[in-house]
Amino acid sequence: MSENNFKEWYNSSQTKPMSEKQQKIVDAAIEIFSEKGFSATSTSEIAKKAGVAEGTIFRHYSTKKNLLLSIVMPAMTNYIAPFLTKSFVAEVFQQEHSSYEGFIRTILQNRYDFVKEHLSVLKIFAQEVFYHDELQDQFKETFTEEVYPKFLDVIVHFQEKGDIIDVSPQIVLRMTMTTLIGFIISRFIVLPNNDWDDDLEMEKTIHILISGLKKR
Repeated sequence: MSENNFKEWYNSSQTKPMSEKQQKIVDAAIEIFSEKGFSATSTSEIAKKAGVAEGTIFRHYSTKKNLLLSIVMPAMTNYIAPFLTKSFVAEVFQQEHSSYEGFIRTILQNRYDFVKEHLSVLKIFAQEVFYHDELQDQFKETFTEEVYPKFLDVIVHFQEKGDIIDVSPQIVLRMTMTTLIGFIISRFIVLPNNDWDDDLEMEKTIHILISGLKKR
């Protein structure tokens, strides 16, 4: 979902139609939060970009945090979380994989494509999830209920086949997630302007991870 598509979805998802000023506030907040982060963004900046008085923001949202949550929480609850679980599970966990490397390759490509398509709102989420309990709780619920048990089942399957080392599946999961998420965050959040060769970087990431997990 591109930034424009997210704005269209957000506007259409509201149970009560937003006024023209509210739409301008939300559009401006998405753009600036994504670029600068929540803490570095002032309501006066949002108001200036939206072409409204700063008091209009507080009249609709009371606080800057309420404005943030009004953008991210509906997206997580009604769009991104369901899409993450249903699509991710269907596209990754319901496929047959001949090796753990093939499984990892599918995950990395799937999440790379997902983040690239939904970058604006996911940047906001990634920047703020460590600072807001509401966002952490939503993410934990989504991951632990839908993804975590299926991921462990796959790991145990390939351990039983002798494809990867026989250590705690939770350790394998942590190694896998840390490596893959580290690449995604570096690529899209920390160093997005680097001269990336994405295909090569993904191959190197997979190679390093599998070299450490492969049973010898």
